[in-house]
Amino acid sequence: MNAASERTTTIQKASWIALCGNTILAAAKIIVGMISGSLSVLSDGLDSATDVLIAALTLFAAKISSKPGDPEHPYGHGRAETVSTALISLVIFFAGGQIFISALKGIFGSRAPALPSALALWVTLLSIGGKLFLAWSQFHFGKKSGSSMLIANGKNMRGDVVTSAAVLLGLILTFLTGVPVLDKIFAALVSLWILRNAVGIFLEANTELMDGTKDRGIYEELFSAIAKIPEAGNPHRVRLRRLGSFYVVDLDIEVEPEMSVRRSHLIAVSVEKAIKVSLPDIYDVIVHVEPKGNIEEEKFGLSSKHTD
Repeated sequence: MNAASERTTTIQKASWIALCGNTILAAAKIIVGMISGSLSVLSDGLDSATDVLIAALTLFAAKISSKPGDPEHPYGHGRAETVSTALISLVIFFAGGQIFISALKGIFGSRAPALPSALALWVTLLSIGGKLFLAWSQFHFGKKSGSSMLIANGKNMRGDVVTSAAVLLGLILTFLTGVPVLDKIFAALVSLWILRNAVGIFLEANTELMDGTKDRGIYEELFSAIAKIPEAGNPHRVRLRRLGSFYVVDLDIEVEPEMSVRRSHLIAVSVEKAIKVSLPDIYDVIVHVEPKGNIEEEKFGLSSKHTD
């Protein structure tokens, strides 16, 4: 099994775990939420129901991203994961908004809320345990495969642990005080956490879609690798773009003007090899060779001074 196939298998395995686990938790919380009369538990169940959709989406994205490049997509289909991550954030945001609206109706509605039954406590404890396992599985397989999509889902699951913990606290306070509206207030707080989580995931996906990166460390590693080739002077216009778990590197170097084309080419090849050794997750390296001291208008990319 090659690296690409192994990565796809890992993502699919993680997605199936998330799909099955969230289906069980969503069904349990929705049913118990309706039976017990707890809006916070029901809202938590609806949030888990969106996780089922997210897991199905990651399975679909994994299948697409594993396809090789074609005439219409010469860089391959790795960005399918990034697009799916953005869609995941929108689904989470929609779920959070619906929960918030329902909570406000419960708080300010004319109908007096009833006290939830103790069954809501037990299903919430089950949810916390289940979500802890699911979050761990998504982070574990996400780091193993280098999948930003699984990492995003892991952050979502981790947020779900906080969500369920808040629901549990709200239920405990509701039973201790005998004030049912506390359950609705905590449901509203849970929804705000979900909305915040969704915005964070979207901003990360948007950075990748815009060919940006918040990780300056990878640029430092890149310039350190180029520095190992003394004849490759003044590396500049360095740009990185992410495709799934891989990077495309584009940069310019300067060589002595009298150097032969063959020698210049060999230096460029050495730069490419040095980068691939230092940064193993490289899809392609494009090196443009210029004569030393070349001056022209260059608006894009970074030089070593930008990493200081």
